Amino acid sequence: MKKIFIMTDLEGCSGVCRFEQTREDGPRYDEARELLTRDVSACVDGLLDAGVDDVIVRDGHGRPFNFVAELLHPRARHIVGNWPDRSTPAVWDGCDAVILLGYHAMAGTPDGVLYHTQSSRAEKKYWYNDRECGEIGQMALMAGHFGVPIIMIVSDDAGCREARDFLGDEIVTVSTKTGLAREGAVLLAPSEARQRIREGAREAVSHIPRCQPFTMELPIRGRMWFPDKEWADKVTPRKSTRVDDHTFEATFDNAFEILQF
Repeated sequence: MKKIFIMTDLEGCSGVCRFEQTREDGPRYDEARELLTRDVSACVDGLLDAGVDDVIVRDGHGRPFNFVAELLHPRARHIVGNWPDRSTPAVWDGCDAVILLGYHAMAGTPDGVLYHTQSSRAEKKYWYNDRECGEIGQMALMAGHFGVPIIMIVSDDAGCREARDFLGDEIVTVSTKTGLAREGAVLLAPSEARQRIREGAREAVSHIPRCQPFTMELPIRGRMWFPDKEWADKVTPRKSTRVDDHTFEATFDNAFEILQF
């Protein structure tokens, strides 16, 4: 019996290339929600075609209520709304692999569509053991804490390249767009993107034995940096120490804590 966990974001799914599509008050947000949900369903179809028995999907963008309920795939379980404890055993126990769907490149990536790390407004950056990580690396570290590998990513060209850099060439990459600017891209038609997502998911299942969990030596030394002091002033430290006007540092005993600065 195989269990796959799909972790989703919104910026890297088909048809999305402007921040107004990704924000609840944006004029095209509802369109983006539908695009994301249909991409997820295509991924679930591919996994089921490959013989996966259990698919659980996490809505992970912003305040996580982005899926269009009427379009949810009937053969998958979906986590939406607030999820205070991401280590819930019902999610991770018995999980064979993770797919990152709709992810984007880290902050400052020149050819990345809608690039950022955690906040597109604060423009902050993160380093772990002196290696800069965007959300792709962060999610891979969290999955690695449970011994689970990432087997596939759906993103733009830059995000796919970043995933290979962190996770190796065995990861299946499906690009939905090529960046021209931060808010401009050459897009695949959503129908074509979904066909590639479906085929990629089917292939990715066979890569499970060849993909390794992403880990770092413990404890992990973390650094969070803000270009704007005013954003740094808003931080209430949980584990971190402020070392200058722009920077916070923390030590994490395990990879699942790495966002808890």
